[in-house]
Amino acid sequence: MSLQVQGAERRRRSQSSLPLQVLLGFLLVYFLVPFWWVIVNSSKNAAGLFGGGSSLWFAEDVDFIGNLRDLFTYDGGIYTRWLLNSALYAFVGGAGATVLAVLAGYGFAKYRFAGRRFSFAVLLGAVMVPATALVIPTFVLFSRLGLTNTIWAVILPSLLNPFGVYLMHVYARDAVSDELLDAARVDGAGEVRSFLQIALPLMRPVIVTVLLLSVVATWNNYFLPLAMLSDNDLYPVTVGIGQWQGVASANNAGGTSLWSLIVMGSLVSIVPLIIAFLSLQRHWRGGLSIGSLK
Repeated sequence: MSLQVQGAERRRRSQSSLPLQVLLGFLLVYFLVPFWWVIVNSSKNAAGLFGGGSSLWFAEDVDFIGNLRDLFTYDGGIYTRWLLNSALYAFVGGAGATVLAVLAGYGFAKYRFAGRRFSFAVLLGAVMVPATALVIPTFVLFSRLGLTNTIWAVILPSLLNPFGVYLMHVYARDAVSDELLDAARVDGAGEVRSFLQIALPLMRPVIVTVLLLSVVATWNNYFLPLAMLSDNDLYPVTVGIGQWQGVASANNAGGTSLWSLIVMGSLVSIVPLIIAFLSLQRHWRGGLSIGSLK
C-alpha cells in the first residue's frame, strides 16, 4: 500500500513540475540559439552569409580555419592586439576590483567603525546606479586629469564594483564566524593573519564569483572604452568589432567580406570567458563551515 502511495505521489509531483520543465526548456533554447547561430555562421564565407541559405545550419563549404586565418591577419593582425587589450583590461581591472571588494566587504561585515551605516547606505545606493550613467562624468574627470586615451581610463573605473562589495559583505557575515576570529585572537593571531589564514579560505567561493563577474563585466564593457579611447591600438575587442561593424554597414558592397570576420571575431571573443568559467567552477563550494559552531 505504501508503494502505491509513493508512486502516486511521484506522479503528482512530476505532473505539477511539468510546466516548470517546459519553461526551463524554452529558456534553454532561447539562450542557446544565438550561440549556435554564431558557431554556424562563423564557418561561412561572405557568399555563405548572404547566399540565402539557412542561417541556423552549416553551408556546404565549412571554412573555420580560413576565417580564423583571415581574422588574425586582417589589417596587420589588429584583432590580436584588441584581444590582448581586452585580456589586460579584464585581468587587471577584474583582479583589482576583486581585491578591493574582498577588503571592503570583510571590513563592513566584521568591524564596527564610525560612519559604517552611512557608508554602507552609500554603497547600496551605488549598486542602484547604472554604470553607463557614470561614463560621461568619468570622462570629464579623466579628461581634466589627462588620462583619456590611456589604458588607465578603462582600468581605473573597472576597479570599482559596489555589487561585489555587497556580495562579499553578505557572504562574509555568515561564512566567517565571529567565534573563529575570537579564537584566533585569543591564540595570539593578529588581524592580518586572521584575515589571511581564516577568513580568505572560507570566502573562496564568493571571491571566485566576484572575480568572474568583474572579469566578464570588464571584458564585455563597450560604452566606457568607446568614450575614453580614440587610439585604434588601445581598443578592446568589443569596440574593435563594433568599429568593423560600422565600416561593413557603411560599405554595403565592399564590406560583405568583413561580416564573416565580425562573426568569427565574436565567436573567438567569448572563448576566453567560457574557459574562465569552466576552469573556476570547481571553486564554487561554499557554506561548509556555516553552522559548524552552532
